[in-house]
Amino acid sequence: MNAKDVIIACDFSSKEATLEFLDKFKEEKPFVKIGMELYYAAGNDIVKEIKRRGHKIFLDLKLHDIPNTVKKAMRVLSELDVDMTNVHASGTIEMMRAAIEGLTRPDGTRPLLIAVTQLTSTSEEAMRNQLLIDATIGDTIIKYAQNAKEAGLDGVVCSPLEAGIVKEACGNDFMTVTPGIRFADSGKDDQVRITTPERAREIGSDYIVVGRPITAAEDPVEAYRKCVKGFLAK
Repeated sequence: MNAKDVIIACDFSSKEATLEFLDKFKEEKPFVKIGMELYYAAGNDIVKEIKRRGHKIFLDLKLHDIPNTVKKAMRVLSELDVDMTNVHASGTIEMMRAAIEGLTRPDGTRPLLIAVTQLTSTSEEAMRNQLLIDATIGDTIIKYAQNAKEAGLDGVVCSPLEAGIVKEACGNDFMTVTPGIRFADSGKDDQVRITTPERAREIGSDYIVVGRPITAAEDPVEAYRKCVKGFLAK
């Protein structure tokens, strides 16, 4: 797996729409994210079909429950040939350790496991007023990342704006997977903490997750190539 990559968020509502989108890519086999909407609509069939076509897969289900439930759910997901999956870091170190235990196959292999820190749609104001978290968003993300590292996870999901501080706190080998990517001429949509592919590379993102700027583009393949060029440029 590449040390850095662009992941396309295939946030479609059906298997048919997803495969029609992926059919546009004649030369590339992009790394794709299967999120809750698509997984709940199409289940394991869409995972298996996309994998059969040669794509790497980030299964983005953000598990968050008591440790035993997460462990058992991860045991089921471990049977799918995905490359990466995730939990919520707010589920505690114990839950994250249980997730690793469930995800690890009998032969010792497992997909990459990362933890969501704070969603890119969450502002510090909302975090303080609605979630009653008095720490700054930066301090909260660092603590969640440190907890994930202590639990043995491979990295975290954070906004690209926090990728640098996560690296400082947890080391360069600790992965940062960052949604909230927009081109300089794109709108924010419903995300708050965003940046461009070029700036994400400079800050320290290892993987960027890009949805609507690619999937809703007039020419998705060209938009993907533009994103890859901006993020992976030397």
